[in-house]
Amino acid sequence: MLVVMRHAKAQQYAPTDHERELEPRGRRDAVDAGSWMALHEIECDYVLVSSAVRTIGTWEAVAEAADWDIDPDVDDSLYAAGPETALDVIRSLPDEATSVLLIGHNPTVAYLAQLLDDGDGDADSISEMSQGFPTCALTVFDYEGEWADLEMGAARVTGFHVGRDPRS
Repeated sequence: MLVVMRHAKAQQYAPTDHERELEPRGRRDAVDAGSWMALHEIECDYVLVSSAVRTIGTWEAVAEAADWDIDPDVDDSLYAAGPETALDVIRSLPDEATSVLLIGHNPTVAYLAQLLDDGDGDADSISEMSQGFPTCALTVFDYEGEWADLEMGAARVTGFHVGRDPRS
């Protein structure tokens, strides 16, 4: 299983883009996303996170809500990665990683999710995903092969969710 997620809503300004922290709403939205994954019994055993402050903050809120105790693999290359680079990072995952969460940035994660889709998955989720990939959006994929062999169009969409705090 692979979950591709965009970071939650971040501050507009910071000394650098890399240092932008989550807005309070972003943290609440990430908690919603983690709760949704827990409700749908999505459990990851490996987490890849861009090195940006907002992606790490997203991970921390998701992990808290989903009750996951995993040390993420913080990868600098995901910060400015395009879809091919992100795919290469996934291909380099260790064999023991069976359920992976990747938290990154747009437009990369939106393109990656669209390109991984084999077109035979859950029609409602695919339709929702094609409408856009806002902050805190996530797509759940089923993938049975080795990570090193993952190609575009080789994963089946099984779910799509946009983390939103009901109070927002």
